[in-house]
Amino acid sequence: MLSGHPFDTVKVRLQTQPLPAPGQTALYSGAMDCVRKTIAKEGPKGLYKGMGAPLVGTAPIFALSFWGFDLGKKLVATSPDQELNVVQLAAAGGFSGILTTCIMAPGERIKCILQVQQGGTSGTKYTGPLDVAKSLYREGGIRSIYKGTIATLMRDVPASAAYFGGYEMIQRAMVHYGGGDRSDLGVGRTLLAGGLAGVCNWIVALPPDVLKSRLQSAPEGQYKGVVDVFSHLMKTEGPKALYKGAAPVMIRAFVANSCCFMGYEFAMWSLNRFV
Repeated sequence: MLSGHPFDTVKVRLQTQPLPAPGQTALYSGAMDCVRKTIAKEGPKGLYKGMGAPLVGTAPIFALSFWGFDLGKKLVATSPDQELNVVQLAAAGGFSGILTTCIMAPGERIKCILQVQQGGTSGTKYTGPLDVAKSLYREGGIRSIYKGTIATLMRDVPASAAYFGGYEMIQRAMVHYGGGDRSDLGVGRTLLAGGLAGVCNWIVALPPDVLKSRLQSAPEGQYKGVVDVFSHLMKTEGPKALYKGAAPVMIRAFVANSCCFMGYEFAMWSLNRFV
């Protein structure tokens, strides 16, 4: 989280920056320009805006995600010892994405609002995650806090399918071409498989993530829903806008998910060995 959140902040700011007026340049010309301007105006802590909400939710989200994938595999399997094919693995992964949305959606809503809030100005509206949550509840109740839930589902269900399905298939390919079984895969290949799974996740997730970020960070009433965000984006910026923030998110995805799956494999090895 500490290493990955700055990349996420840059991603969200690139995704949500306003279109420049005719004859003017964009607020950010790219990822590095966003980093430089954020640090210049807000200091390094500006890159960590909105981290409180996902930090609180990270442990339960990942626990629910991996548990949901395991449950999904059991639901799609026809026998206990069956080796699932890629479609079944993707279905199990997609099921996990449904379960995590109940925690993910409000956390993402709060995070995005804080990330797009520009510091160093007199217009700072929120002091932190709790302040955002209280304000949203006063303005629109629980429905406002959960704004963007459909967009989060549109992102996380197919992305989780690619994430878990990709990891399993990459692991199997490594075993097939390297010989042995999965227990023979070392740290390096586990880190590589986890990193590539993270990239698979975000190749699928990035377009709906752009829509989600814009919907969740927009002022109340600006958009009717995710379809309205998509229509407006296509008219004003075109399809390439769906891939804004690709560079920082792919770097973050590889690094963070290498560590995530390494931790998962180590935890499973420890449980199987000592419990």
